[in-house]
Amino acid sequence: MGGFTLCGRVLCLLLWGSALALIGPLNLSVLAAESSQTKPPSFLLLREKGLDGLGYFSSLSLAAKFPEDLEITEDCLKLLHVFGQRYVDVVNCLVSSARPVEVCQNCYGAYSSFNETYSNITSDTMGTKNNSCQESLMQSDRLMLLYSLYSSLHDIWESADCTSCLTKDHKSLLNSTLNFISSHNSTLSCFEKYQGNHSELCTECKVTYKRLNELYSNLEKNWSLCIDIEDAMNVTRRLWSKNFDCSVLREEAVPVIAVSSFMLFLPVIFYLSNFLHSEQKKRKLIHPKRAKSNHSLMNIQDKFS
Repeated sequence: MGGFTLCGRVLCLLLWGSALALIGPLNLSVLAAESSQTKPPSFLLLREKGLDGLGYFSSLSLAAKFPEDLEITEDCLKLLHVFGQRYVDVVNCLVSSARPVEVCQNCYGAYSSFNETYSNITSDTMGTKNNSCQESLMQSDRLMLLYSLYSSLHDIWESADCTSCLTKDHKSLLNSTLNFISSHNSTLSCFEKYQGNHSELCTECKVTYKRLNELYSNLEKNWSLCIDIEDAMNVTRRLWSKNFDCSVLREEAVPVIAVSSFMLFLPVIFYLSNFLHSEQKKRKLIHPKRAKSNHSLMNIQDKFS
């Protein structure tokens, strides 16, 4: 009886041990699954860090240095930096001078410096003997960014005809341009002074406005017009005629008006002269009939006598 009890106990212990052996790996797998749900795998964490710009991938970049035969010289890098600064100066000046248009008179200094820097880059005097700045900065890639930037500003400058208002060295405005600017400012001052009374404005500002038109006509004949002068004259004429309802008889319009008036009265003169000529002709035709009738009457009287 005691032996049987001992065997039963041993059997229970064996069954209990096997149960623990089966349950233990199951619990570990469940815990591992739970931990995998709460914490992502390591490669996902690495990818997330890379997307946030704080991980491994953020440190990747193109090589900062090139082989010695392709490396840009220090002089060329300085020119590149100056080119960028002067490009920004020109763009800022153009934007601030867009309205009213004062591009040529305000930006010729900045554009001249920018053009000079570009000329230094494209010349063969800068850089090393084996590699000039023109080759390393202008012709080393398909984009040719510096040339595109220069071309965009050059096209704007040429379309504005700024060279027509500048001296040959492009370092100052022409005297004719300065005279027009002075006359234009005087005209606008007169407009501002009498803008409350348009009829008085048309009378008092007539001389200054007429002088401004004469200066503009002379500049137009000499091909000395730039966008600043053209826009200023257009705005002034619009103020004079549309806003203030004034008018000035231009000298070149006098012959046109005279010829138009003559052509208008030409039919009247023609018909009037034709009428007078026909009346005179009728009188000439009637005169012989009267003379003939008087002669026949005299013959009758002679017969009866």
